[in-house]
Amino acid sequence: MIHANRDAMTRSESQLINVILDEYPISGLCSITELAEKAGVSTPTVGRMLQKLGFSGYGQFQATLRSELGEMISGPVAKRNVWKERLPEGHVLNRYSWQALENQRRTIDQGDPDDFDALCRLLVDRDRRIFVAGGRITGTLARYLYLHLQMMRPNVRLMPSAASWLHDLLDLRAGDVLVVFDVRRYENATLAMGQMCHDRGAEVVLFTDQWRSPIHRVARLTFSGRIAVPSAWDSVASLLLLTEC
Repeated sequence: MIHANRDAMTRSESQLINVILDEYPISGLCSITELAEKAGVSTPTVGRMLQKLGFSGYGQFQATLRSELGEMISGPVAKRNVWKERLPEGHVLNRYSWQALENQRRTIDQGDPDDFDALCRLLVDRDRRIFVAGGRITGTLARYLYLHLQMMRPNVRLMPSAASWLHDLLDLRAGDVLVVFDVRRYENATLAMGQMCHDRGAEVVLFTDQWRSPIHRVARLTFSGRIAVPSAWDSVASLLLLTEC
């Protein structure tokens, strides 16, 4: 919602949005006065910005943030219970596939073509080495991207398990590219990898979910896919679609 309405914001409101997105959704759980002070804007500016986003007030905004925070940290059992109450009865094949297709549609609709073009320019630049990494679940996406890139260009490396990735980044240079996949229940090792690459001057590209991994704070480019489906587990079909594009 925030990204979709950025063009309608004033300079002060855009400044406020940047502060909110920096540590979203936790950044909006403080008082309205504290949020205004962090962003260097007035309290009425916060109210006007929220009205443009469709919120009746700061209380409704915070309730939405708390709900999103709960979804970010929820485990398989909690996710299954939510979907069990939300959807009508029907065969799981129909319910799951409908939501997976809807996730892909919304992911593409909310994407930024300019960011996509910028990523393509990074990946075809042969002066840059490409490092690809994922987590316990998203490692399959990382390997899929790696297998395609290595057939198209030299100097592409797939990062190994969290126990040994540090050694594989010893020769990382400024200007190299880390493409990293990380979805909710975000992994500390993946975050540490992204932070280290950023600190050493590499360009970090993040593929994540709609709530965004903390790595987004150091990423040059962030691509968010919608992953929630009527299951105890998430679907990464939207991220696979972005990867194949």
